[in-house]
Amino acid sequence: MTKNYNHPFHLVEHSPWPLTGALGGMVMTIGLAQWFHNTDMTLMMMGTIIIFMTMFQWWRDVTRESTFQGLHTKMVSKGLRWGMILFITSEVLFFMSFFWAFFNSSLSPNVELGLMWPPMGIEPFNPLNVPLLNTIILLSSGVTITWAHHTLMEANESQANQSLLMTVILGIYFTILQAYEYIEAKFTMADSIYGSTFFMATGFHGIHVIIGTTFLLICLTRQMNKHFSSYHHLGFEAAAWYWHFVDVVWLFLYVSIYWWGN
Repeated sequence: MTKNYNHPFHLVEHSPWPLTGALGGMVMTIGLAQWFHNTDMTLMMMGTIIIFMTMFQWWRDVTRESTFQGLHTKMVSKGLRWGMILFITSEVLFFMSFFWAFFNSSLSPNVELGLMWPPMGIEPFNPLNVPLLNTIILLSSGVTITWAHHTLMEANESQANQSLLMTVILGIYFTILQAYEYIEAKFTMADSIYGSTFFMATGFHGIHVIIGTTFLLICLTRQMNKHFSSYHHLGFEAAAWYWHFVDVVWLFLYVSIYWWGN
């Protein structure tokens, strides 16, 4: 049966993926609690597998709708752009809560903190070591993602692939260095409000770097399969916006927590 549309909008088909994604998230959360209390990772791994399977199949469907079926019209793309802008705005407010907690404690440390910041016994990181290297890495990745965007708009596929691959590599390198930094840390999340705000802020940023790297890796795969063109690459634009947001948040983290907070 052929469908005739007299409007520019995309009415999505019935899909099982929101349900399987929610179930996977619930199973993984329960599994995390079980892992914390009983050191049993079985349920958590099951939930993780369900989520990854849902991600693959849901993204496959969206790619099919946009690239092969032509359902993402200009009106639909405009709505998706606004959706991404509002999502990034919500993420900005999310990180503002961590900065609020950090500055609320650091600008006026109470008696329990010894009236000093960092609190007594906390040995903070040297901002000129790994944190500075990570800053250079993320700033460099901002350059390479911009390079990828411009070459994509100029239909230069080889340079777009190269620059996008470099951005993914820099994102993975950043994650490895942050993991090394956590291993070498002289304090833990349980060490007063300093440890809590430090690991919550930098940890959630690290999760966002992993998500952004995955986003870019999917875009690289699609780019290599010629899913993008110089005038139709909304998926890549959304990934680039998200990556620039990750870059800016890290700059605020570096200046406030690593440098000023020390």
